Amino acid sequence: MPADSDPAAGALHRAPPTDAEPADSPGGVIAVTRALQLLDAFALGESCLSLAALSRRCGLHRSTVLRLARTLARSGFMVQREDGDWRLGPAAGWLGARYQAGFDVQNVLEPTLRELTQTSGESAAFYVREGRLRTCLVRVEGPQALRQHARMGEGLPLDRGSPGRVILAFSGESGAAYEDIRRRGYHWSIGEREQGVATVSAPVFGRHGQLLGSVCISGPAARLPVARLHALAPALITAANRLSYALSGSATAPTVRASHWHP
Repeated sequence: MPADSDPAAGALHRAPPTDAEPADSPGGVIAVTRALQLLDAFALGESCLSLAALSRRCGLHRSTVLRLARTLARSGFMVQREDGDWRLGPAAGWLGARYQAGFDVQNVLEPTLRELTQTSGESAAFYVREGRLRTCLVRVEGPQALRQHARMGEGLPLDRGSPGRVILAFSGESGAAYEDIRRRGYHWSIGEREQGVATVSAPVFGRHGQLLGSVCISGPAARLPVARLHALAPALITAANRLSYALSGSATAPTVRASHWHP
């Protein structure tokens, strides 16, 4: 499909392009914000976008988009193809790789998640908090043909789905529901964020008891009724504790048990 057809434009449509240059907002630089808009305009699976598509999605005039794209290209964050379209450059990929490296994805997260998928027969993922959202940092698909798919890097709500609720609970969120999660040490949900999807999640800690994120087992609700989710909790908590030890670099990292959490 040509980039100008802009299949995601409906979801990303903004106000008509304007040449107005608003003053920098407190604590922000408008040129940097606009440059980041360009990088964020690419939807998952899109290899390139035309200048017109970038202009529509960012709500900026083509001349402004062109100046920003050429500036980003000088540092390798964007590349212009021979046909004139633009794609993300190698610097953007390297930035993502360095972000993942901060959590030791290859040596710690992926092997533990892979072992968890073998134990559970379902997919496993690790989520981190980014502001008021949660992001799937790494995911290992289960062996089943029918499974739930989560896009790595996609921002998802914290208050819908067990991975986010676990993050909120162990970040100190108040309320009886979050007290129950802290007391139990894990949380499960069925169809809370996505219909027909079931998940069970537990917290992962780093140095000095700092919450790093949550590890999650997920799959179709038809295969993961409530009883099955509870049955998977011990293996999930074992994996979460193993990740906590490995990522904290300490044998005294906080641990979670199925019946009680020790801060």
